[in-house]
Amino acid sequence: MIVIPEVLAVTQAEVNGAAGREWIAALPGEAAAYLERWGLRLTGPSMHGAVSLVLPVERTDGTPAALKLQLLDEETEGEAAALRAWDGDGVVRLLEHDPLSGAMLLERLDESRHLSVLADTTAAVRVLAELLVRLNAVTAPRGVRRLEDVAAAMLDEVPRAVRALGDPAERRLLERCAGAVREVVGEAGGRLLHWDLHFENVLAPLPGSGRREPWVVIDPKPLAGDPGFELLPALVNRFEADQVLPRFHLMTEVLGLDRARARAWTLGRVLQNSLWDLEDEDEEEGELPGEQAEVARVLLTLRG
Repeated sequence: MIVIPEVLAVTQAEVNGAAGREWIAALPGEAAAYLERWGLRLTGPSMHGAVSLVLPVERTDGTPAALKLQLLDEETEGEAAALRAWDGDGVVRLLEHDPLSGAMLLERLDESRHLSVLADTTAAVRVLAELLVRLNAVTAPRGVRRLEDVAAAMLDEVPRAVRALGDPAERRLLERCAGAVREVVGEAGGRLLHWDLHFENVLAPLPGSGRREPWVVIDPKPLAGDPGFELLPALVNRFEADQVLPRFHLMTEVLGLDRARARAWTLGRVLQNSLWDLEDEDEEEGELPGEQAEVARVLLTLRG
């Protein structure tokens, strides 16, 4: 039996409304169809991400795999193209793909062991940075969303978001983040970005899988742009205010980034997340996300 996790159904209804509810209703039949189409055997209980159903399966030759089903949107539609471009180099391997529905058959990894198991946060951040070196070395394929377009749309939303903030200090902080983005928006770059590389999106390989590396990236939200836009998740995972600058300096050193540009794009990421949080707020009722606002304050102390 294919069980749809209740939390996934609730999230889809909240995020996608009627389309999300319709997709959830059709999901058991869709999953069964792909099991038959790709010759898969269900081997365990349903798993899920924020908006996707993931089923542990086995191929006809006995190889473990994962069937991932999700409702296509502008964030997820480029995932298969990105996985093909990376071709398994530090990233989960794509085995099958249906471009009409977005269904993917993926290499099976060890979902019970992600990067946050490392007690040493600095070591975990270094792993992320070293993986990003490999991911960002690839030129983004055609059709992937572009950071320059995302950033321009963000800047258009700043006046509304500023009005939604009740604290004058937070208004000034948001405007300073927007000012930093304006300085770099004309040179947004074209490297292939993951856009969501936090500790839980890095898994260990399955024992005996033949993977010769300890950590593998999953679940990209592909974007063509500047690698500086990748840093924020590592700065807020297991957040420690006094570790923001050491982590930032570590990542920019490993990635070989210009720190002024990386700071600007990290402030842009704070701006983006703040805009999302303030999207439905009335005037003077909103607040900035606390940990990310603190990241912005710390980075704004840097020269340049």
